[in-house]
Amino acid sequence: MGLKNAMKFEKKRKKFRWKDHHYKVATLGLYAKSDPLKGANQAKGIVLQKVQKEAKQPNSAMRKCCKVQLKKNGKIITAFIPGNLAQKFIDEHDEVMVERIGGKQGRSKGDIPGVRFKIIKVNDQPLHLLWQGVIEKGRR
Repeated sequence: MGLKNAMKFEKKRKKFRWKDHHYKVATLGLYAKSDPLKGANQAKGIVLQKVQKEAKQPNSAMRKCCKVQLKKNGKIITAFIPGNLAQKFIDEHDEVMVERIGGKQGRSKGDIPGVRFKIIKVNDQPLHLLWQGVIEKGRR
């Protein structure tokens, strides 16, 4: 233990911080680079097809989802369709707005494997108002 030892320890800690995976990802911004939305909260896309995903154990339901191609970068993602019979209001080639579901650390939430996004608007109309019957679907 010398007089300049504190500086030596500080330098050493900075060097070995890069071995920590979480520090490296946060500092280099790797999440935003690999993220389909590129760090944005919401994005517009075009519906390619409607699909059904099987829920994880112990649930046994078919969750209604759809494949969406994002306008901003052309990436294809799977988005959940929330709401009772809401899939009736979404057709192929509709323009939809997607946002993150909000699972832990950007992962999928609940019992839907591999689905990280949900649909909030269809043809610039809120999906929850459509399936509640408050408004009718607009024609494009």
